[in-house]
Amino acid sequence: MRKLFNIFTPSSLFGPIAGASFMVLGGAIYALINVATQYLTMNMGFASSSMAFWQYFIAFIAMLPWLMKIGLTSLKTERIGLQLLRVLFSALGVQCWIYALANGVPIWQAIALLMTSPFFVVLAAKFLLKEQVGIARLLATLGGFVGGMIILEPWSDAFSYLALLPIAAAAFWAGASIIVKRLAKTESPTAIILYLLLLLSPINAGLAIVDGFTLPNQDMLLLLIGVGILTALAQGAFVLAYRAADAAYIQPFDHVKLPLNVLAGALVFGWVPPGNLWIGAGLIIMASLYIMHRESRNKTSKPKV
Repeated sequence: MRKLFNIFTPSSLFGPIAGASFMVLGGAIYALINVATQYLTMNMGFASSSMAFWQYFIAFIAMLPWLMKIGLTSLKTERIGLQLLRVLFSALGVQCWIYALANGVPIWQAIALLMTSPFFVVLAAKFLLKEQVGIARLLATLGGFVGGMIILEPWSDAFSYLALLPIAAAAFWAGASIIVKRLAKTESPTAIILYLLLLLSPINAGLAIVDGFTLPNQDMLLLLIGVGILTALAQGAFVLAYRAADAAYIQPFDHVKLPLNVLAGALVFGWVPPGNLWIGAGLIIMASLYIMHRESRNKTSKPKV
């Protein structure tokens, strides 16, 4: 038992391997979630706003045993306003993401554009938080957005403004990440996670009611329950990944989600991405890896770049 526990500690020899494995596992589970979400909304006609509510409500129910074990005493916070704003940004990101899938944005395109999120974090740090961001990271951010434009092809006759929704989701989730950085100065990680789990479903419910709340029919129900349970499992995999190894080590493995989602989309919907995906995605991945590298160095040496 002691050896098994050591796998989940950063100091263990197997910590990095376990962390990378859990990160890839979480990405693989989300590839299944994405194709199932797109099938439920685009093919079966389930409303995207209601899909967002039911997915995360079922995930919340699946995680109740863990929540009960932690207890509500962990909800103590000094910054309830920021907690609410973070959850609102997260919910809006979910709504944009699912609406894009529901309206036929191919998974290969959506997931690649979602990977622009770190670049919005850099811009927010520079222009909103007034943090020192050097020219090198700004150029990397520009390179990442160029990669996004190559994937979007806004100059093409086939371009649809719906394809901008994954970028909107990336921006909202980047905003949520910035708020988490602010919250981490005074709030416990447990409190931050709990507020997200407890408030995400009510906010999604409110948005679904405005849009016209719908119930799943019998054909949808089993698949919807599977999506909710998989969402809880994916979140658990990511928690274990960050617990097992340093974020700087495991974060690059998050990029494995791109080929996994491309494969899932090809198998379920027959979507084969064009060559410009890999060119644009390559720019995005290289730029995000560079930014992550600079962030890692800044934590130790604070270089002026």
